[in-house]
Amino acid sequence: MLNEKRIILMTKMASYEENEGKKNIPAGRYFRGDYIGWQVLKSIISASIAFVVVFAMYIFYNFDTFMADIYKMNLIEFVRDILVRYLWVVGAYAVVSLVVYTIRYNRAVKSLRAYQLSLKRLADMYKQ
Repeated sequence: MLNEKRIILMTKMASYEENEGKKNIPAGRYFRGDYIGWQVLKSIISASIAFVVVFAMYIFYNFDTFMADIYKMNLIEFVRDILVRYLWVVGAYAVVSLVVYTIRYNRAVKSLRAYQLSLKRLADMYKQ
């Protein structure tokens, strides 16, 4: 015999698994610190690659000027300036990533709790 409430609940759960659950279920498998740390680490690596690409594009764009001034500039000061800018960019990107992934993790855990409550409710319906 078909139970209408059970079918509605199963449909909602299947819709969650297909859409929002694809993002939330993998996040729920990690501890909070592990998930956020892993995502921030990936963001730092991405920011580092982006910084190197942008810096290389800047050097290639101004290559004539750079090569003409390379003997006049203080290379230690130049490298220090580049490292400071790199640390600022990566630090800012890491802070933004930390905030974003903390919010995403908290939303995913909240959503998964509702999903687990639905699973428990479905199990209770089967017992009856």
